[in-house]
Amino acid sequence: MEPLAVAALVAVLVCLASVFAVEWTLSVAIVEIIAGVLAGNLFGIRGAPWLDFLAQFGGVLLTLLAGAEVDPGLLKSKLRPSLVLGGASFLLPFLASTAFALYVAHWTTKASLIAGVALSTTSLAVVYAVLVETGLNATEVGKLLMAATFVTDIGTALALSLLFVQFSWTTAVFFAASAVIIVLAPRVLPPVFERYGARVIEPEIKLLFAILFGFMLLASLGKSHAVLPVFVLGLVLGPMFHRHRELQRKLRIVAFGAITPFFFLKGGMSVSLGALGPQFGLVMGFLAVKLAAKGVGVFPLARRHVPGAAAFTTLLMSTGLTFGTISSLYGLQAGIIDRVQFSMLLAVVIGSAVVPTVIAQRWFTPRLSPAEQEEVLAREEESM
Repeated sequence: MEPLAVAALVAVLVCLASVFAVEWTLSVAIVEIIAGVLAGNLFGIRGAPWLDFLAQFGGVLLTLLAGAEVDPGLLKSKLRPSLVLGGASFLLPFLASTAFALYVAHWTTKASLIAGVALSTTSLAVVYAVLVETGLNATEVGKLLMAATFVTDIGTALALSLLFVQFSWTTAVFFAASAVIIVLAPRVLPPVFERYGARVIEPEIKLLFAILFGFMLLASLGKSHAVLPVFVLGLVLGPMFHRHRELQRKLRIVAFGAITPFFFLKGGMSVSLGALGPQFGLVMGFLAVKLAAKGVGVFPLARRHVPGAAAFTTLLMSTGLTFGTISSLYGLQAGIIDRVQFSMLLAVVIGSAVVPTVIAQRWFTPRLSPAEQEEVLAREEESM
C-alpha cells in the first residue's frame, strides 16, 4: 500500500476511534488498539518507518507526561505502598508466567523467562491515558497507581537486563548521560521556559521534544530503551509542570491529539490473528495466568492501601503494553523465541491492555468526591 494511502487510512482510523471511544465510554487507547488489530489483519498494514517512529515517540511522550503527574511529596509519603503494590505486581506474574511457559507450553528455559518478563509488566501508557480521561490523575489514588506502576516496570526492566541484556560501554554511556540530563534539567529548564515560554511559536515544547529525541538516540546507541529515564525526567520536572499548567495542557493536546494514537495503533497492528489460530488455547492460558497472578498479588494489598478503589487498581495494574512489547521483541531479535511465540506473547500483551481496562472502566471506576471534582475543574480553569 502506498505511504499516502497508509497515512490516510490511519488518519481515518484515529478519527473513528475517538468517536467510538466517546460513544462507548471507553478509553480511546483501547479503541485505538482494537483499530490497530483490524488495520493489521484486514488491510495488511503492519507498519512503515514513519509510523514506527511516531509510535516509539508516542510511548516516550506519554511516559514523560505520566512522570510529571506523580506528586513527589505523595510518592515520598506513600513510598511503602508504592513499593509493595508495584513489587507484587511484578514478582507473582513473572513467576507464574515463567512456570506456565516452561511446564504447560513446554518452551525452553530462556523462552519461558522471556514470557515471564513480558507478562509481568503494567502499562504506564494505558494507566496514564485512563487516569487522565477519568480525571483520576489528580487524585491520590491515581498518583499512587502511577507510582506503583513505575515500580513494576522497574522490576521488568531490571529482570530483562540482568537475565539477558549484554552490558557494554555504550550502555554505560547511555545511563551516565541520562543521569546527567535528569540532574541538570530541573535547574536549566525553568529559566529557559520563563524566558522563551508563552509564545505562539512554542519554543519550550520544541525544546522538550529535542530532549526526548536525545534520550531516544542515546537509548538506541546503548541498546536500551528510553522509557524509564524519561519517566524519572518527568518526575523531577513535575514541580515545574505544576507551576506552568498551560505547558502541561499544551503537551497533552499535542500528545493525545496527534502522536500517541500511533503508539496504540502500532501495538494492535503487531498482532497476527492468522498465526494465533492453532495456539488459541495457550494464548488464553497465558492471559488467564497473567490476570490471575496480578489479582492474587495486587488485590489483597490494594484493599489495605486503596480500600475504595482496590478492584480498579488491580485491574489497571493488570494491563500491559510498552515493556511487554519491548521484551517480546527483544526475545525474537535475539533468537530466544520464534515468530509464533512472539505473536502469542504479543496477543496476550494486547489482550491484557484491553480486557482489564474495559472491565475497570465499565464497572469499577471510582467516583470523584466533590472536593476532587472541584480540584480537577480548578486545574482545567487554571490552564485556560
